[in-house]
Amino acid sequence: MATASFDAPQYPMARASGCPFDPPPAFTTFREAGGPQKVTLFNGKPCWLFTSFADVRAVLGDNRFSTMPSTPGFPMLSAARDAVLQEAPTFIRMDPPEHGKLRRMFTKEFMVKRIDAMRPRIQALIESLYDAMETKGSPVEMVNDFALPLTSTVISEFLGVPAEDREFFQEQSRLKVLMDVDPEIPRVASAKLIGYFDGLLKAKERDPHANDDLLSRLVLDQVEPGHLSHDDAVRHADLLVMAGHETTANQIALGTLNFLQNPDQKALLLGNPDLLRGAVDEMLRYNSIVQFNGARIALEDVEVNGHLVRKGEGVFALINAANRDPAAFARPDVFDIERAPDNHLAFSYGVHQCLGQPLARAELQSVFGSLFQRFPTLRLAVPLEALEFKGGHFVYGVETLPLAW
Repeated sequence: MATASFDAPQYPMARASGCPFDPPPAFTTFREAGGPQKVTLFNGKPCWLFTSFADVRAVLGDNRFSTMPSTPGFPMLSAARDAVLQEAPTFIRMDPPEHGKLRRMFTKEFMVKRIDAMRPRIQALIESLYDAMETKGSPVEMVNDFALPLTSTVISEFLGVPAEDREFFQEQSRLKVLMDVDPEIPRVASAKLIGYFDGLLKAKERDPHANDDLLSRLVLDQVEPGHLSHDDAVRHADLLVMAGHETTANQIALGTLNFLQNPDQKALLLGNPDLLRGAVDEMLRYNSIVQFNGARIALEDVEVNGHLVRKGEGVFALINAANRDPAAFARPDVFDIERAPDNHLAFSYGVHQCLGQPLARAELQSVFGSLFQRFPTLRLAVPLEALEFKGGHFVYGVETLPLAW
């Protein structure tokens, strides 16, 4: 059993200057060296990076690595991120058995059958946004004119959040996940969101039968019987809204750009709609937008494929590095929708695998099953070099995406 020992470069590190879709080139160097790489975090503390597909999956699937930020030595990306993660946790920041107990309260809401029943409504929203794009005329801005309105409306209707409040939670959610800012900015945004959902849940608790939505059902099934406290319900409402629109909106924009930069793949999809599901999985793999996911801390000494992580050592199991591992995916830096990579880790792995992935897939499949049919001549309205990418954000994406046709 080997204990890895390397120099300790600073993490996070910059992406490559060439292709904006590629993760930092250092990840390839680390992966080729074998085993974990020791790095230094913003606060001077050391941490291990795992970058191979096999190692990342091993860490994510091992409950001896804790996801609880309150655990001493838990690795932090920045002071701003720390400010948010030190708040009272939701189930995604809990370990078994508490994690499973809370997660099961939401599992039935995201079953494939329930999400499939939403597809006609999702498609109707998409078509109405296409109509608005056509009425506005070329050019349009894909992020704010399409992706965010779609995903925020879908999650609002699903949860039972008033549509008129969409802009509020979009802005506060954006501020909450910024990493390179004064910690007070995400802290204040988080407090505003908690205050908002506290009021919303209290209104639903007064008349939980008034509406058939996720939060009303949560009140009836979990809060009223005493299985979940009001405060825990508030925190989980905040989690579901944030996770339910920001990530998918960024993926829609990047997925559109993937196809525009690879017209052969666009032609393949248009010529063979049966490739749609695999195409969505390929863009999820290729972009891996939750770019700083996988923070863990060892609760005991753990061997990961022959490499020892000591109790109390922090690790990052990097999903975006694992999804570009040539040992798992041939030509991993190529966007290839015929690959259909159903083993990718974009939704994580193990007990913490993303609960909302059926909804994300339904939205992405609905968008990319119709976007280029409706706008076959869609193109970038500015040079690729003019786009601003979210390198320092927890969720990777593009700030704006001006399109023409």
